[in-house]
Amino acid sequence: MSITTGNILEVRGLTARYGEVTALRSADLDLKEGELIAVLGPNGAGKSTLMRSIVGLTSASGDVRFRGELLPRNAAAVAARGIALVPEGRGIFGPMSVEENLQLGAYMINGRGEDYERRLSRVLTLFPRLKERLSQAAGSMSGGEQQMLAVGRALMADPKLLLLDEPSLGLAPKVTAEILETLAELNRSGLSVLLVEQKAPLALKIASRAYVVVNGRISTEIDTKEITSHDQLARYYFQ
Repeated sequence: MSITTGNILEVRGLTARYGEVTALRSADLDLKEGELIAVLGPNGAGKSTLMRSIVGLTSASGDVRFRGELLPRNAAAVAARGIALVPEGRGIFGPMSVEENLQLGAYMINGRGEDYERRLSRVLTLFPRLKERLSQAAGSMSGGEQQMLAVGRALMADPKLLLLDEPSLGLAPKVTAEILETLAELNRSGLSVLLVEQKAPLALKIASRAYVVVNGRISTEIDTKEITSHDQLARYYFQ
């Protein structure tokens, strides 16, 4: 796969192993500036490994380029470049308040100041429920609210590229739809988004393209407009 101008993210030959098990095999992926694409596939296919390898949380070989520059294999350095990951399972700090969690997302600007207030205002506009719960312990909120907090914390870093790993996991359909629509809104505002999502039909509604991961390999790339049924999508999972 050749490198194309206009890409914000370029992944070439990314391979990751856990001991003797190869979880990701020579993955190639492109994401254009301002695009929202989905990564789909069955459980255990290697989708989370792909995301963690991109941001340097999992050791991997191959190249990852952000706006044409090779990314270091260091999660903190990757975050400093403008890439934020919302991990599977949310990763919020339950005993801390909602606002304290959001402040952690803005650690590179020390969680205060005019820029901090601008970022906080944006997040609270996107997720009004968080505004009502700023002083509440994050762990006492509902699963949907915790997921909103996880996304909001990532946005506090003011990323240029947002990666999300299974944001709908364990959530009711209505809450899932609400969160995915917020992601679509962020994308319409210009934010580039790479989304791993188990609920493929919902992801396909907001993504322009999708990569299907099967047995640790990206088996195919599809135009979401070409998928018109569940059966048609399922065929890609068994190639």
